[in-house]
Amino acid sequence: MLHALGSAGTQSAGLWEFLRDGADSKQLHPAHAAGAGLSAAYLAAEGFTGAQRILVGAKGLAAGMSSDADPARLTDRLGSRWATAETSFKFHAACRHTHPAADALLQVMQAHGLTAADVAGVTAQVHQGAIDVLGPVVNPQTVHQSKFSMGTVLAMVALHGRAGMAEFDAHFADPATRAFCAKVQMALDTEVDGAYPTRWIGKVVVATTDGRHLAGRVDEPKGDPGNTLSRAELEDKAIRLALYRGGATEAEMRALISTVWGLTDAGVVPRLLAAA
Repeated sequence: MLHALGSAGTQSAGLWEFLRDGADSKQLHPAHAAGAGLSAAYLAAEGFTGAQRILVGAKGLAAGMSSDADPARLTDRLGSRWATAETSFKFHAACRHTHPAADALLQVMQAHGLTAADVAGVTAQVHQGAIDVLGPVVNPQTVHQSKFSMGTVLAMVALHGRAGMAEFDAHFADPATRAFCAKVQMALDTEVDGAYPTRWIGKVVVATTDGRHLAGRVDEPKGDPGNTLSRAELEDKAIRLALYRGGATEAEMRALISTVWGLTDAGVVPRLLAAA
């Protein structure tokens, strides 16, 4: 009953209470959104009516969720501005607040040929939002909690070269992960904090076992619009996600990817849905 109430409550607004006890709710948020959108489409197709001013009406979404909403932004440059091109693709399977530091750490380790064993300590220089979200997670007990632990995420990239879903599942509680996690701390940085959220700057200082202090910096995390993933990297991510837990085979994904890259030449979209 408690788990059912937790899942029911989080669907009301994508609440963050799940982080306190490592519940699975975070994974439910996007799934519920996708399911709700699909249900709404099917209902509309069957003649089920919905409020016609749900976004901008006096009792609609904007009024209910914000005190200073600007509905005009919904149609700003409609038809000429493509928001998909402004979207970030997650390169690491973890909280977005960890990505700048993870990229900066990888930069330092690759530039200086370091292994995890060469690292005595890491200071991630972050914005206040990162401290607010990640700070409470000091001893992650589940895979989901570990993705909101700066130390665990940096351990994943230091030990395994990536912080993917498979790496978290297999290694989040490893002794080596825990040991590296203990070497990581966060510190508020005025430059990083002042740039956020317009820019997500990543800065780290890595202390090595031989006494050096090496600084790393990324001005735009991998996956952001100005540093976006290549088509090959997007394909690799899609295939890895599909193979995770056996969702689809690589051959099935290759066929789907080919179709997606050719969408501009597609005639009618419902034919694609019918074929699926």
